[in-house]
Amino acid sequence: MLKGHATWEFENKPVIISTAAVGGPFEANGRIADDFDILHEDLWLGEDSYEKAHKVLFEEAFYTAIEKVKLEKEKIQFILAGDLINQITPTSFAARTLGTPYFGLFGACSTSMEGLALGAFITNYGGANYIMTGAASHNAAVEKQFRYPTEYGGQKPPTAQWTVTGAGVAVLSNQGSGPKVTSATIGRVVDMGLSDPFNMGGAMAPAAVDTIIAHLRDLQIEPSYYDLIITGDLGHIGREISLDLFHKHGIDIKEEQFQDCGILIYRDDQPVLAGASGAGCSATVVYGHILNRMKRGEFKRILVVATGALLSPISFQQNETIPCIAHAVSIEYGGE
Repeated sequence: MLKGHATWEFENKPVIISTAAVGGPFEANGRIADDFDILHEDLWLGEDSYEKAHKVLFEEAFYTAIEKVKLEKEKIQFILAGDLINQITPTSFAARTLGTPYFGLFGACSTSMEGLALGAFITNYGGANYIMTGAASHNAAVEKQFRYPTEYGGQKPPTAQWTVTGAGVAVLSNQGSGPKVTSATIGRVVDMGLSDPFNMGGAMAPAAVDTIIAHLRDLQIEPSYYDLIITGDLGHIGREISLDLFHKHGIDIKEEQFQDCGILIYRDDQPVLAGASGAGCSATVVYGHILNRMKRGEFKRILVVATGALLSPISFQQNETIPCIAHAVSIEYGGE
C-alpha cells in the first residue's frame, strides 16, 4: 500500500528468515567482528584479482544464508543485488555462477536497502516465496576504480572513508519467523553541489535527511517511533551534518538514537579517518550486527537508511558534482 508520496507499507510484513555477513582482514580486526559469519585473512580470497575476490564474497554470503535455514538453492526465485564496480560485474558474475534469476541493482552504497525495499515489495504482493537480496564491496577494487590504487600510497584527507571488504545478504520470505519488513521509503536524488570524492559523508548527508523526513511525513510518525535510526555510511562527518540538518528542520532525533554503520564497524584505533563506506558497509552491519541485536531484544523497531553517492570516475573527471540518494526500510521484531 502506498502511503504519502514515496512510502510503501507492507501489509503482509515479509520476513527476513536468514542473513549472512562475510568480511575481510580489516573487518576481522574491527569492532563487530563476532557478528560476521566468515572472515578472511587476506584480500585475495585465493583469487588472482581483487574483482574476482569481490565476486567470491557475494557467493559465500549467498550459500551461508541458505545453509542457515537448510534452504535448497533452487528455492531462491530471485536475487536482487549489486555493487560499486563498473557495470556491477562482480555481482553479475556471481549470479552467473549461482544460476538464479537475477535483478542487478546499482544504487552505490544505498544498494542494500534498495534491494531490501524491492524484495519486500515483490514478496508482499505474492511475486515470490523466497528472495535473496544484498550488496558487496571490496576495498582494493573500489579504491582502484574511484580514487587511487592502494599500491599508489596516495595520502587521503580527514574526510575520506575506508571502503568495507564484505558482503551482506538476507533471505526474504512470505512465511517463517524473524525480523519483519514493515515499510520502505524510496529516496530522491539530492545534489548540493559537492564534488570532492574524498568527502562522501558530506555529500550524502542531505539525501539521508531528505528521505528520513519523507518517511516520517508519509507515515505520520515521530522519530521516537523507532528505537534506532541508522544510516548506511555517512561516517563521522556526514552524521554531524545530518544532526545539524535535523535541528534546522525541527526534527527531534536524539544523538544516541541516530547511529551510522560506517562508525560502528571499525574500532576507534583503526586508521579509517572519517569512518567506513562501500556497498558492503550497511549490508554487513545490518545483516550481521544490527539484526543480531534485534534478536537479542535490544531493538524492536529500527529504520535503516542506506545512502549512496551516484558518481562515476567519468563524471568526476568531467567536473560534475555528486548526486546522492538514500533509501529507508523499517524493520520490526518482537512485540507485534
